[in-house]
Amino acid sequence: MTTVPSYRLLASETDFIVVDKAPGVHFHSQDGSAGLVAQLEADLKLKLYPVHRLDTMTSGLLLLARSSAAAARFTAMFSQHQVQKYYLALAGGKPKKKQGWVIGDMAKSRRGMYKLLRTTDNPAITQFFSQSVAEGLRLYLLKPLSGKTHQLRVALNSIGVPILGDTLYGATATVAERGYLHAYGLEFVWNGRLCQFLCPPIVGEQFLNAAVTAQIQFWDKPWSLPWPQSKSPER
Repeated sequence: MTTVPSYRLLASETDFIVVDKAPGVHFHSQDGSAGLVAQLEADLKLKLYPVHRLDTMTSGLLLLARSSAAAARFTAMFSQHQVQKYYLALAGGKPKKKQGWVIGDMAKSRRGMYKLLRTTDNPAITQFFSQSVAEGLRLYLLKPLSGKTHQLRVALNSIGVPILGDTLYGATATVAERGYLHAYGLEFVWNGRLCQFLCPPIVGEQFLNAAVTAQIQFWDKPWSLPWPQSKSPER
């Protein structure tokens, strides 16, 4: 079995780097092994400043600042929704709705899980499209408009379709060798320059089948799609 590197360096700019994180790689060091940030610092001989993160199961685009000043700017941009993020996910079953919004407050549940509430005091907000790619399998393009822990995993679980391989939220482990959530696109303006990064998934048998790759290619400009406008909560 071929070993997948923990990351691929996609861009190295004056103020930041962008990498493609492999699935199953911890963001921070734990269990006595180096996490992604520590590995990058060692390999690139740089001090790096995380400005957002990905869950261990999630692969894809990750941006890290190269200075504390750049990190402060990026942190403010993320909090002010000036960085647009796009994700891909695969899930089995039939969703309660095929596109739209998932909106609700999030609260801690059991075993490290989170749950979506019906209240909207400080809600997690997610827009999504989906497309059937096989019998009983749909590909989702997700755009989070907030940055809550496990937000996308909770969003899909709340509409009855836990992400393939996400055993924490009820998916069956036997049908997937990874959690099928991938950070696909980033868009932001930096020093007056529009930056757009796109990274299709390269790990995962289901992500690489022909119908899925064809649909991903159809979504090759996620920032230009006509995203659903209705904000009615989806359950």
